[in-house]
Amino acid sequence: MARRTSPEDATCAIAQALDVVGDWWTLLIVRDAARGVHRFDALQAELGVSRKVLTERLRLLVEADVLSRVPYQERPVRHEYRLTPRGRALLPVLIALQDWGDTWVLGDGSTTATTAEASAEAQRVHELVGERIPELQLPGHTGGLLDPVAADSAYTVLYCFPGAYARADSYPPGWTDIPGTPGCTLESCTYRDRLAEFTAAGAAVHGVSTQRPDEQRAFAEKEGLRFPLLSDAGLSLIAALRLPTFRAAGACRLKRLTLVVDRERVVREVQYPVTDIAGSVAAALATVRRLASEE
Repeated sequence: MARRTSPEDATCAIAQALDVVGDWWTLLIVRDAARGVHRFDALQAELGVSRKVLTERLRLLVEADVLSRVPYQERPVRHEYRLTPRGRALLPVLIALQDWGDTWVLGDGSTTATTAEASAEAQRVHELVGERIPELQLPGHTGGLLDPVAADSAYTVLYCFPGAYARADSYPPGWTDIPGTPGCTLESCTYRDRLAEFTAAGAAVHGVSTQRPDEQRAFAEKEGLRFPLLSDAGLSLIAALRLPTFRAAGACRLKRLTLVVDRERVVREVQYPVTDIAGSVAAALATVRRLASEE
């Protein structure tokens, strides 16, 4: 599958990278592996590709150390395909492509931390209802790694936010001019103030942003938050769920959205776009109470 056509390509990192992942199917395979689709039949069903094409692309990705073959059955021996560290390093590429598509193909090219309710981006996020969040661990603001889905609660409310800082001068220049960014402190503090109600309803609350854990820790200590803030700076949750992002000050940021997830890791409710901060917290609580009453 070599595609190099000029001597300059031999030292061009772009050309060399495209020689590995420049095919339509290869990046889609990486996308689905990041989403937790690991077995051949599941990948074929997801992609709608022929067995011959999929077999060839998987072979190339394994040879390039983007995927590894891991046995999951002995008799007969069957393998699933997992991202290697080299493969996980492609996640920012996937998210950049998604962001570009949301902004310039599906959108009007403007930087925004939200979307229109009728947009294709919003439809994609709402289609997460019924999907299962893959097993993964994210750094928590107090140290260590945490599962985004609480194991000891019937439900987890995952609210994703662009960024919140302990100091006003820590925000990127022009932050408040980006539609959808204002309100992160209000959102976190509203969840803080109503945390007892969520706990009584059987739900844990987790906040997620792409900030560093030390930034999240400073903010949590300043505002007295009593629930975990998780850092998806590595983009693993974003890639797993194809969550919408935008770029500000050279960094990838989550757009504001809320997921209600059950103990089996299944997304039961989605809020996106979120335009009424306090109202979205109340709606998440109402969802948890309704789900608990239906059990």
